Amino acid sequence: MQNLFLKLMVLVMVLGLSGCGYNQFQSLDEEAKASWSEVLNQYQRRADLVPNLVATVKGYAAHEEKVLTEVAEARSKVGSMQVTPEVLNDPEAFAKFQAAQGQLTSALSRLMAVAENYPNLKADQGFRDLQAQLEGTENRVTVARNRYIESVKAYNVTVRSFPNNLTAMMFGY
Repeated sequence: MQNLFLKLMVLVMVLGLSGCGYNQFQSLDEEAKASWSEVLNQYQRRADLVPNLVATVKGYAAHEEKVLTEVAEARSKVGSMQVTPEVLNDPEAFAKFQAAQGQLTSALSRLMAVAENYPNLKADQGFRDLQAQLEGTENRVTVARNRYIESVKAYNVTVRSFPNNLTAMMFGY
């Protein structure tokens, strides 16, 4: 009798665990991590375009040294940051990361404004190609960030929903 009771308890626990949401947490957590990786990939793509863009502008606007230097410094700062999962959990480190990305965005905007003053530069096919790639990358950054926000939202809703929140508390989600 005791053996049957034990088997019945194990069966109830197994069935209870199947609906606890643990596997869903794993899936949503991995989705959020993958989405964040895509954001980082797009930021890296943007940073990789900067040296070519600066070199092209430099050929036409050599006396705009201040703007070119600011862009190079902003790119260097972005490139030197190591973004690990711990950065996402550290508000101060994440704020520094976001500030560096904002500084690069601002410097690139100033560079594009300088380019407007040089008709020969605007007519250069290489510059136009780089400009189009940069605009496309900025759009990709926006899309990737929105996907990340949506994946984190889905994760948070699942973690906070009953009965999944009980499992989340047990496993520290």
